[in-house]
Amino acid sequence: MRRERSREIKRSAVISAARQARLLSRSQLTELTGLSPATLTPLVRELIAEGYLIERGAESSRAGRPREKLEFNPRAELVAAVALQPHQARCEIADSDGSVIAHDDVPLGPDIVATICDVVPRLAGAGRPELRGVAVAVPGVTADGEVRLAPSVGVVETRSIGEGIRERLGVSVVVDNDVNLMVAGEHAAGAGSDVRDLMLLYVTDGVGAGLMLDGRVRRGASSAAGEVGFMTLDRDAHTRDGVGAFEARWSESAIARHLDDAGIDRDGAGPVTALVTAAAGEGPAAAGARAYLDEVLVAWSRLVISCACVVDPGRVLLSGAAAELDDAALARLQELVDADVPAPVEIRRGALGERAVLHGAISSALTAAGLMAVPAT
Repeated sequence: MRRERSREIKRSAVISAARQARLLSRSQLTELTGLSPATLTPLVRELIAEGYLIERGAESSRAGRPREKLEFNPRAELVAAVALQPHQARCEIADSDGSVIAHDDVPLGPDIVATICDVVPRLAGAGRPELRGVAVAVPGVTADGEVRLAPSVGVVETRSIGEGIRERLGVSVVVDNDVNLMVAGEHAAGAGSDVRDLMLLYVTDGVGAGLMLDGRVRRGASSAAGEVGFMTLDRDAHTRDGVGAFEARWSESAIARHLDDAGIDRDGAGPVTALVTAAAGEGPAAAGARAYLDEVLVAWSRLVISCACVVDPGRVLLSGAAAELDDAALARLQELVDADVPAPVEIRRGALGERAVLHGAISSALTAAGLMAVPAT
């Protein structure tokens, strides 16, 4: 047992050194790991056979014989990112460089763990390289692998999913709020890559926010930071059946209900896009749409101002339905915020769209698996 443990430690040291250097000679691998050539040779042979290392031919040398180069293969280690959405789960498989190599959307069954544990191995492949980690993005409150207040995916009371996935797949598992992962994704490679303080406002059937302060996602004492859909900005507003008071009136689905009641044809467009289009028209219907659009913008501005008074994000990114605002509506929202906010807040659309959540989830899975350090998450 002790010998097997020692061998596993040496093997991990070789993989870690090769992963970091990417391209190196056997002598450089010896220097980095401190292992003797006699110990290293069978380990390298084994890792080449398993696909971790690729022989890249000899490099010319002024002294001595040419040195064979070994290259680390990022596709030898995989992670999975899963985004839970109403009625479906979006899954991506990425290699240790974060490059996506497979994607699929599957129906979300009543057993979330079973759905994830079916799609991930299938998508990674039966003869897959080593799956190292899974990150699951959930539209609700998450803590220690448990999920609550996620009615859009059928979870209101606390339900544990992290441990079930870990037991069945045998890998590290991260379960996080989807908007937390969105803001991490935008910070890593989107519209927030140049700042350390950031808030992302995500409007869909619910309303949520992701908070990044000093370059780190902030989750709060109960991992419920950013659940802004539950803010009671209206005197008579109350939370019911897991739906927050604010999102009950000002979410994408609430806007859709208003348009339907007003007889405004959405013609297949999203509710916010349809509202902006109707407001740009002429006649009494357009005037009513403009008035309601301004109500929406005023409500969203109150939300942004309330958050800015507490966390001073400096920049707010709009995502989901909120990103469908046209330039004129975006300027109006900025104007409303500027009128009452105590410190400057720049409002922009997010750059990654729906890709933000999976981008953040991949980074989170890589970090949890020890394959990459991402301070933002």
